[in-house]
Order: sequence, then structure tokens, then C-alpha cells
Amino acid sequence: MLELSKNTHVLEQDPYHYTLQDVKEPNLFREMFPYTEVPKIPFNFRKVPMNMPEDIWITDTTFRDGQQSRTPYTVKQIVDLYDMLHRLSGEKGIVRQTEFFVYSKKDQQALAKCMERGYQFPEITTWIRASKKDFQLVKDIGIRETGILVSCSDYHIFKKLNMTRRQALEHYLSVVSDAIEAGLSPRCHFEDITRADFYGFVVPFASALMEMSRQSGIPVKIRACDTMGYGVPYTGIAPPRSVPGIVYGLQHCAEVPSELLEWHGHNDFYKGVANASTAWLYGASAVNCSLLGIGERTGNVPLEAMVFEYASLRGTTDGMDTTVITDIAEYFERELGYQIPPMTPFVGKHFNVTRAGIHADGLLKDEEIYNIFDTDKLLNRPVSVAVSNTSGLAGIAYWLNTYFRFTGDQKIDKKDPIVSYIKEWVDKEYENGRQTVISDEEMVERIRTAKDGRFA
Repeated sequence: MLELSKNTHVLEQDPYHYTLQDVKEPNLFREMFPYTEVPKIPFNFRKVPMNMPEDIWITDTTFRDGQQSRTPYTVKQIVDLYDMLHRLSGEKGIVRQTEFFVYSKKDQQALAKCMERGYQFPEITTWIRASKKDFQLVKDIGIRETGILVSCSDYHIFKKLNMTRRQALEHYLSVVSDAIEAGLSPRCHFEDITRADFYGFVVPFASALMEMSRQSGIPVKIRACDTMGYGVPYTGIAPPRSVPGIVYGLQHCAEVPSELLEWHGHNDFYKGVANASTAWLYGASAVNCSLLGIGERTGNVPLEAMVFEYASLRGTTDGMDTTVITDIAEYFERELGYQIPPMTPFVGKHFNVTRAGIHADGLLKDEEIYNIFDTDKLLNRPVSVAVSNTSGLAGIAYWLNTYFRFTGDQKIDKKDPIVSYIKEWVDKEYENGRQTVISDEEMVERIRTAKDGRFA
């Protein structure tokens, strides 16, 4: 039978409808995940088409997954960060949603304070246990959508839940039915999808959820959770580790529309950002992130990274205020005492700082030579240099111009006497055995000894 596909908009043969494979023993993919060895990346050379949705967006889990690995935020801190997420999101709501816990009085107070803001974006959602009592709690608060944990690998079904696949499927469907009955839009978190039997459990389960959605008229979202960071973005990867395969399979075999499909990744193997971008490219409308990537173990996909991925893929920031990213980073360090590794892209203290003298000379001539983009305009972070024994005259001159924000005729040339004065002191520091770079505070103190009126 031929049907016009709603996804590809061409005639396709009626796809095979996958049914649950209720196995007696768990499929743990031991050849791929031997545990006592590094996990293997097998190829099957099957390629699936890219299918970038018309609309893509970012969702946030800073106040849920992001709180599971650090000291919980105070109510004020949650509200402050929510305000900054709103500013970052812009009028188009590129940062579309953020999820909250609702169990403690503090969580409920923070949620209420954020709801009082009345922002359209990011929309507040929740993450709750799968019970009718919790559904009613969320409904009474006035939340439209909630996340529900539905673990889908045999590691979880057999070993954690002590269920069979059929028991897990029936339990999950009853829980989702209860959520729909309560008037909520369920967001089903397919935990550990990159170790799950994709065609034996994931696709049949997702198909059943889409049928429930069609019958009820209530959208049921699927969040594909790469819980252990096993996902791989390359083409031709065998399941269950293939990110393109997972996204394509959920769309093509389970008929999950892009707007109901979300990717949630972890960074255990340094593939968090690449996997999230791949999910966008192959058909998921949403990628789930946290501020600074803070989350379980190695963390989530950094939200700020996907802001720039969005701009790179779309050719526009679509109204996002990217300078807020610097405000967020400074807030984490100042108010939360969180130490951001200095080399962290976009938010680290030294992400656009060069120490090499030859690089500094290039920056002095034209900063575009050694800066990734106009970081002053997009992040309110002018490119800078760190002064060391390799900085040379050019590096010191560049530091002076950047630190004191000298422009035009104010700018200092590397032949300026103040530059030679500072370099002579720097050279003596390293001749005496110094190993560390010169701090900004030391530079300012030394400049004061020059009694140069330009720096008064």
C-alpha cells in the first residue's frame, strides 16, 4: 500500500509496524558495551536523510537536571537566572521552555515567583513522579506540560524496575493516560535510549504514545535521553548509538512529528554539542540544555553552546540577546561561587585571551586575525591577551588598550615608552624564575609606578 508521507511529503510504501518484542532475558548489547572495556562504535553503513525542521528551538533543564549535581539554588537565584533566560530567549522564544522540580516548598515558591513574571518565554514546565497525586498537584499550580520518566533500556527495565518489557510498556501507557486525563500534556523522557532495543521496545512504545495523542487530541512529546552520553553523531552508525538513526527512526517508524521530538544529551564522551546539533539536523525541533552545561556527571549540553549553534545553522540569532551569556557567567561566579574553567568556550575567563606574543602582534594589527568573532559585540567580552614572557611589546600594548578601553587616537602603539617600561619589568620577573602569567592586578600596580597621566 502506498501512502503520502507527512514527514517526507512523497509517496512511500506503508511502513512496517513494529510490535513489542517481550524477551525473557535483557538485551544489554554486551559486544558494544563490554563494561570492562571502552564502549565500541560499530558501523552498519546505513545512512538516513537529514531533515532539518522548519522551526528549531532550545529547552532548558537548569532548575531540574542542573540542580542534581550541585548545591540547590535559592529562590532568589532561580528567579534571577529565569529573568536572564527570558532576556536571552528574545521575543521569538528561541529558549522556549524551562523545567522545574515541584516537591519542596522552596521549589514551589521559586516556581510561583517565576510564574508571577508573566513571561511567555521560556514557558515553565515541570518534571514529576508518575502518579495521579503529582499530576493533580501540577494541574492545580497551572502548568500545561510536565515531564514523566519512562526508562526504555533493558538495563533499566530489567535491572532497575524488575519488570518485563510488556509490564513496563503497560505501566508507562497507564501513567501517560492518567496525565492526559488530568488535562496535562505529557513529555515522556525516554531514559537511556542509546542502550535500548530500538525496534524491539522504543519504536513500539513511541507508536503507542502517538496513537494516544491522536485519539486524545493532546500532544505527547518524546524526549530522547542520551543518559550516559553514548550517542554518536556520525553517519552509518549501528543502533542503538546512532543519533541520526534514533531521530529518523522515531519520525519514520513511529510517526513522531518534529515539534514533539526533543533531544537530551550528556557529555560523557565529549559529544554533547555535536549530538544535539545532529538531532536538529535530522529532525528534532528541540534540544534540551542547561546553563554552563551543569548537570549529572559530565553535565548536559551547554545552553550557551546551542545558542551559537542555532545562529551558525540559521544564519541569525533571531532576536536572542547573546550578551546575557556573559551576565549569566558572571552571576554564577559572583553570586553562586561557581568556578568556571577559564578555557571554557564563550563563558570562561580566558576563552578569548591569547598568551602568544606573535598572536598578540596580529591582534594589535587586526583582532579578526585571532578572534573567533566580534566577542565584544556579541558577548560584551573584548578580546584580550595575558602578559607573560612570550607576550612581547605587541602583547603588552594590546593588553593596555583592551584593559583601559583605549580607542582611536587614544590607542597605544608597541613603540610607546610605557610599553618598554612594562616589558623591562616583565622580563626581569621571568629572569628571576617566575613561571605564572602576570595578573591584571599586577599590571595595574606596575603602571601606577610609571606616573603616566593617561592611566590616572
